[in-house]
Amino acid sequence: MEQPKGVDWTVIILTCQYKDSVEVFQRELEIRQKREQIPARTLLLAVEDPEVHVGSGGATLNALLVVAEHLSARAGFTVVTSDVLHSAWILILHMGQDFPFDDCGRAFTCLPVENPQAPVEAVVCNLDCLLDIMSHRLGPGSPPGVWVCSTDMLLSVPPNPGISWDGFRGARVIALPGSTAYARNHGVYLMDSQGFVLDIYYQGTEAEIQRCARPDGRVPLVSGLVFFSVETAEHLLATHVSPPLDACTYMGLDSGARPVQLSLFFDILLCMARNVRREDFLVGQPPEMGQGDADIAGYRHGARAELWRELRDQPLTVAYVPDGSYNYMTNSASEFLHSLTFPGAPGAQVVHSQVEERQLLGAGSSVVSCLLEGPVQLAPGSVLQHCHLRDACPLPCQGPIHIGTGCFVSGLDVAQSEALHGLELHDLVLQGHHVQLHGTRSRAFTLVGRLDSWERQGTGTYLNMSWSQFFQKTGIRDWDLWDPDMPPIERCLLSARLFPVLHPSRALGPQDMLWMLDPQEAGSKALRAWRACWRLSWEQLQPCLDRAATLASRRHLFFRQALHKARHVLEARQDLSLRPLIQAAVREGFPGPLMATLDQVAAGVGDPGVAARALACVADVLGCMAEGQGGLRSGPAANPEWVRPFLYLECGDLARGVAALAEERDKWLSRPALLVRAARHYEGAGQILIRQAVMSAQHFVSSVPVELPAPGQWVVAECPARVDFSGGWSDTPPLAYELGGAVLGLAVRVNGRRPIGARARCIPEPELWLALGPRQDKMATKIVCGSLDDLQDYCQPHAPGALLKAAFICAGIVSVHSKLSLSEQLLCTFGGGFELHTWSELPHGSGLGTSSILAGAALAALQRAAGRAVGTEALIHAVLHLEQVLTTGGGWQDQVGGLMPGIKVGRSRAQLPLKVEVEEITVPVGFVQKLNDHLLLVYTGKTRLARNLLQDVLRSWYARLPAVVQNARNLVRHTEECAEAFRQGSLPLLGQCLASYWEQKKLMAPGCEPLAVRRMMDALAPHVHGQSLAGAGGGGFLYLLTKEPRQKEALEAVLAKTEGLGNYSIHLVEVDTQGLSLQLLGD
Repeated sequence: MEQPKGVDWTVIILTCQYKDSVEVFQRELEIRQKREQIPARTLLLAVEDPEVHVGSGGATLNALLVVAEHLSARAGFTVVTSDVLHSAWILILHMGQDFPFDDCGRAFTCLPVENPQAPVEAVVCNLDCLLDIMSHRLGPGSPPGVWVCSTDMLLSVPPNPGISWDGFRGARVIALPGSTAYARNHGVYLMDSQGFVLDIYYQGTEAEIQRCARPDGRVPLVSGLVFFSVETAEHLLATHVSPPLDACTYMGLDSGARPVQLSLFFDILLCMARNVRREDFLVGQPPEMGQGDADIAGYRHGARAELWRELRDQPLTVAYVPDGSYNYMTNSASEFLHSLTFPGAPGAQVVHSQVEERQLLGAGSSVVSCLLEGPVQLAPGSVLQHCHLRDACPLPCQGPIHIGTGCFVSGLDVAQSEALHGLELHDLVLQGHHVQLHGTRSRAFTLVGRLDSWERQGTGTYLNMSWSQFFQKTGIRDWDLWDPDMPPIERCLLSARLFPVLHPSRALGPQDMLWMLDPQEAGSKALRAWRACWRLSWEQLQPCLDRAATLASRRHLFFRQALHKARHVLEARQDLSLRPLIQAAVREGFPGPLMATLDQVAAGVGDPGVAARALACVADVLGCMAEGQGGLRSGPAANPEWVRPFLYLECGDLARGVAALAEERDKWLSRPALLVRAARHYEGAGQILIRQAVMSAQHFVSSVPVELPAPGQWVVAECPARVDFSGGWSDTPPLAYELGGAVLGLAVRVNGRRPIGARARCIPEPELWLALGPRQDKMATKIVCGSLDDLQDYCQPHAPGALLKAAFICAGIVSVHSKLSLSEQLLCTFGGGFELHTWSELPHGSGLGTSSILAGAALAALQRAAGRAVGTEALIHAVLHLEQVLTTGGGWQDQVGGLMPGIKVGRSRAQLPLKVEVEEITVPVGFVQKLNDHLLLVYTGKTRLARNLLQDVLRSWYARLPAVVQNARNLVRHTEECAEAFRQGSLPLLGQCLASYWEQKKLMAPGCEPLAVRRMMDALAPHVHGQSLAGAGGGGFLYLLTKEPRQKEALEAVLAKTEGLGNYSIHLVEVDTQGLSLQLLGD
């Protein structure tokens, strides 16, 4: 299902606490724009809060000012004006406070979900989910204005939340349902029957919460989502020049104003709630702020008075989304693990990860962006993120790396794997961090208990035990962690100097924390090493975290596992698309390693089918690098610079061929035009491998010697055309041998004639005389081949007589690689030369299988003239071989349809050598005549461009685009349904088959339905059971099953009244029950 069109944001701005994170998060927004998650024209801004503790309201006001300033400058103003808001859709995203389980905050916490529809493969962060919800669910339909979204929550919103914007003004909050128990620790809205906010309670009393309850007992939770109309946003923006609110913005602080802390919900929005009285509002304070002195209280009183003056008259309404859900991301490790795991699930959730031994992952656990090599055991309810673990322990008695229940492990690399051996972790949070100390980058590791509290109040614990138990167990003393003059009330996990960040003589590792789990085993040496380290508390560690290095490390690990994925998908022949991964590698700077991996697969797999797909993936990488410039992907692939690698491939030397391709490729990376041309040559290389696979059909080509015709006696082969009723494209290599093909086709006469034919005879001159024409008695082109040089263009499809020349070569009459001259070969074997004429009464690009059937007729006539008889089934495979020699490619349905009589299904299995088997379909008595009365051909007047269509289909198949893979399977399945409709003799059922088949063709090859053809089909639709363009589509013949018999004249009248159709014509058609016929005629 297609995703609805999202909001075309004018600006997206991300606010963050730390100044040194601005550039990092700006790049993250830009990366998401490259991934097409954000519209290309959207202005992206990351901005630090003016002060660390300005609150959500201060951050909102500052962000709004920054946006207005940028838009004003962009519009050519020299001062900030709110006029720029009138046609802008603005999204403000707040990063919020530090998060103990992700160094980059709650926004960049990775979730165990995948988006299979995403055009670019990537790990899904909470920020990505919120962007999707805002752009595609909550945002659509809203008027210009300002959306504000916190990123400290996990949200779920249905696709159509049912929010009406009719007559809207003021501000609107989005509320999601929660239980009364959950509301005790959160905010909740009191609203009236019309949806106006009456009051906002935070950690309200039981009575207050019950007043907010809905009929179903749930309450509307404060969810961190607000929309301001342009009018309200202007009023809010106006406060930035009024003391003391000016201190919420960078302008005020730059002017020396004293910082003020402001809450979005309990300052800005609360003053708009209808039941709130001015005197209560002015003396109140938001719950996120502690008690302050009288001076601060007076300062806040002035700020609230200014908000009341500007915003009190603005209405505040609630949009309640009953089918959504909201969960605040608390500092509780237990709650965090619960949000990332899947209790009751039958298996582990493995996302963007490569795991060698999946059976060791416990049910309900989750693994996100990891590479796990060797035995790594993960218990139910535990989570692994951003880890590259390798069990390379030389002592098998220690068993696998074992991460027990209740654990969250993140940020560990191969170098740290050894520290996990011999341990079984339970109820622990182990994290690796990138830190920067005085400009030097290093790693640090933290270990805390799942049950430990990050709050300052209450009884503290560490590693799930009391501090006294911890001191007794480890030998650590309180003076190791806190200064002696620190008050006991401030001694907590946040302030304890537990975490080593620098060792005097070596790099740090997890062992510098893990020894605390078993101090007796580790010995006093571990305690001395810990004491020798420079250690920081959690609070001290936060400003030292290197978020740029963290995100870069995650990205590198993602692509490391992605390379393993690419190799596995190709080698295991999985129908999984690598195109989103290719897009990710190119857009995020990793195309080189990906192409190197694809080279290794192509060179080392020893399977031409897998190698061809790997080369097609390289072509996709090159095409993606061109970024839509440099020309069309389809085009010539015979540049002399690429001859050497092609020759290696032709000779079957895959390894040297792939290496030579890569060597040449490096010279073509400098600009889009060269990249596109290189991509074409990689597709050409893939065609060589396809050709070699299809050549295996030669196994089923055989002939028997027969008496030579009399000198000068013509052997005439005549054939019907074919009409495909179902399954086309599934016969096309490589689909024919990778998926397996099934096509139902009819041999047909057009206007009572068999329109395709060839004739051959021996001549005394040791030459080859070739002639081509529209009729047997009208040859338009004549060619004489007196030497082997005249045959050298046999593999260039557009060269005059190329098909006929290829027929002589494939029939074994001449060899272009022989040391003997042409005349010597002909005289030695046959005592003279041959004359070969071919004709087709059908227009070029008819879609009725002309070229393949013509090839079959030419081969049949030539072989008989040379004293050999070839069976029809052998001839079908011989045409496959000929078309590979000719380099046109193509499948087997055309020759099956035209060489074999009547109604039949051709099938090939998903294997090599490629073998085609044909089943005749038996229909009820009299049904063939009935079919003839209802079947018509309409020549559309449009020439079909099947070559480009074929290249596009092969590209989509090799990319394993999900829609194309599913459609290809449906083509095969529907062929069997169509065969059953013929057996029943049901025209309406056959019409349904035709209609479905045409939809399948359009999905397989977008662009195969010209506008004039669509007009024609629309005009004919009321009169037919079903209709489809023949063959690949794009032009040629349209065939239709009419509801009434013998409708040629009636439909001519219908089309005559339809404008814009061009030069069309309607033709009678009937089923041919003879197929290929051979006759010997006199001179």
